[in-house]
Amino acid sequence: MTTSTTSAPTEVELAIGGMTCASCAARIEKKLNRLEGVSATVNYATEKARVSFSGGVSVPELIATVEATGYTAREPEPAGARSGPGSGAAGGEAERDGLAGLRQRLVTAVVLTVPVIAMAMVPALQFTYWQWLSLTLAAPVVTYAAWPFHRAAFTNARH
Repeated sequence: MTTSTTSAPTEVELAIGGMTCASCAARIEKKLNRLEGVSATVNYATEKARVSFSGGVSVPELIATVEATGYTAREPEPAGARSGPGSGAAGGEAERDGLAGLRQRLVTAVVLTVPVIAMAMVPALQFTYWQWLSLTLAAPVVTYAAWPFHRAAFTNARH
């Protein structure tokens, strides 16, 4: 009489970064499900992947698979670590730091776009060669302010 020793599947939730659309989530899910003994579902809205795995698959291997696909992955912090004393302020600071770059890009885009729109819409503001000033003001909006969009588009074009 032989008994097979199949271990119960382990479940982990990974925080996924860099997804821009539902096809990104489908791509990650497809790559993870190709691994032996892995069953994964990826939620684009919450940016999380719930992965059940057994056998010789490890969490670092799952993270490496997601990163090889072109996205970032990490294990979320345990609930106890987030709700500790004093961690509310630290968590809020980390979130603000993540949004600070985007907020700076937004402010830059608004400040440079308002004069461009004003010159284009109000004939009294149109002087000789005003289009060159508009181009000069619009170039940073298209490059610097939209850089996260361009980076995501390039990543998706590679796939």
